[in-house]
Formats: sequence, structure tokens, C-alpha cells
Amino acid sequence: MKKNKELTFRVEDDGGERLDVFLAGIIPEISRNYAQKLIKENRVLIDGKAAKSKTKTCRDMTITVDMPAPEQLSVSPQEIPLDIVYEDSDIIIINKSRDMVIHPAPGNRDDTLVNALLYHCGDSLSDINGIIRPGIVHRLDKDTTGLLVVAKNNEAHRVLSKQLSNHSMQRVYEAIVHGVISEDKGIIDAPIGRHPANRKKMAVVPGKGKRAITHFEVLFRMKSATHVLCRLETGRTHQIRVHMAYIRHPVYGDPLYGKKLANDNVNAQMLHSRYLILIHPSSGERMKFEAPLPDDFTQLLVRLKDHG
Repeated sequence: MKKNKELTFRVEDDGGERLDVFLAGIIPEISRNYAQKLIKENRVLIDGKAAKSKTKTCRDMTITVDMPAPEQLSVSPQEIPLDIVYEDSDIIIINKSRDMVIHPAPGNRDDTLVNALLYHCGDSLSDINGIIRPGIVHRLDKDTTGLLVVAKNNEAHRVLSKQLSNHSMQRVYEAIVHGVISEDKGIIDAPIGRHPANRKKMAVVPGKGKRAITHFEVLFRMKSATHVLCRLETGRTHQIRVHMAYIRHPVYGDPLYGKKLANDNVNAQMLHSRYLILIHPSSGERMKFEAPLPDDFTQLLVRLKDHG
């Protein structure tokens, strides 16, 4: 059994930051809510005394955190319908539905794609990424729909991962974004890293983030929105969502980076993995897959075209 670990931090600046915000910023694996939970459980001490979330940091303050051992997760097969676009002994191509999480995590143990894959494939999944993410080569956000590839054995996983790293696998998305993009096409080359103030968000962080490149092309312009095609050259977390928000054209319905308009009636993120092009790991054949746009996406397109 893994043991708790004790972390100690010394505040070296002038401070003035709430303790829960400070902890969420300095410990990468926790959120502000989790920091508050640790404080309420008296797992956080300031100069040896129990702390409160609203306490403000100050220079030379010593903060000690009793970090619980990581929760050990197990994954059970679950009979969950999957939209399978293609399958053979090496790969399975899934058209992921909206609101499906890719793999289990604390607070979200069940009803994930991995639970469904374990039921459908049994032991026929690669184990390179461990028991929590068997077969998972790349991911889609919970609210993003469309295509992703799953590896059914370790050799297929290695080949597909290499294609991701050398950009020979192409992932092309369609999105509806706010505002009218004037350029017909463009390239967004802006580094992405963790947001400095909100650990649940990513952001363009010049000089600190990892290089991220998104190619976009306008498919159709409407009065107040644009239908775009986006091709990933790199695969950073939330990349398209962050990049489109960075150029001030956030994705419609994006709960983190988007904007809410009065009476827009959009309750889902309008980002869809439309095309997936890869080289088959065994045969070497170039394969192209396509997933039709979900109904809510096409319905919003029609409404925006009719009414702007």
C-alpha cells in the first residue's frame, strides 16, 4: 500500500494569495477544490498550525501538506453501446458520443469509453498505458464528439504513437466558432501550457508552454459565427479550444473557453473529430475514416445560417 507523502513549501515572494489558490498553483496534480478539501481535513499546516482556505500567504511562511496516497483505481467492463466505425485484430475506430469520458479517474469511475472497450474487446487491448487506459492512443474531451483510434495490441500501439509524434496521423475537426473569421485559412502557432491562475484550464503561455500548431480553414461564414475545419499538427490538451479562443473566436458551447450569449440555446461544445487518417500498423495501408456531424451540430448550423 502506498503511503501518504509530506510536502513542504516556503513562500519566497511577498505573498497575499489565498492559501487554496497557492496550493493549487504549486502542486500540479490538485485543483483548488481539492486543496480546500485538504485544508478542511487539517492536512495543511502553516508554521505548524492548522490552516484555513482564506488565509493569505506571506513571505517566509512555511506550509506543510500531508498528501494522501493516490487512490487506487480498478476498471470493470460495462455493457455500453459503442459506435464502431472500423475494427480488426490491430485497431478499433470509435465515433465517440458526447459526454463520454475516455478513461476512469477519481470521481468518475464508470461509464467511460475504457469500461465499454473492456466489455467489447476483453483482453484484446494494448497495456502500454496501464490498467486505467488500455488501448488509448489519444483522447478526446468529454464534450467533444467524433473519431479516435484504439490499439488492440502493444505493437499497434507503438506504431500509432509514432505516427502521432511524427504527424503522419492526421486528425481533422469541424467546429462552429463565435464571430466571423475574415481569413480563408490560417495557422495558429502559439505555445500552450497550464493556465497560471486556473489549474483546470490551459492557455497560450509564451516562453513557457509547449509548441502547439493548429491549421484552420473557413468552410462557411454566417452573420455572427463561422464554420471551420481545424487540423492538428500537434496534440496539446484542449488545443483547438485554446487556440480558437486565443484568436478571439472561441468554440460555441465551450464551457471553459467559450462565451455565453443570451438565448443562444447551445448546451454542448460544437467541436467534432470529423476525419482520421492513419497508416494501418500491420498492412501499411493508408486509411481514411469519416464521422458524420452530430445532430445538434447540424441543427445549430441551420439555425445560424437562417438567423445569423
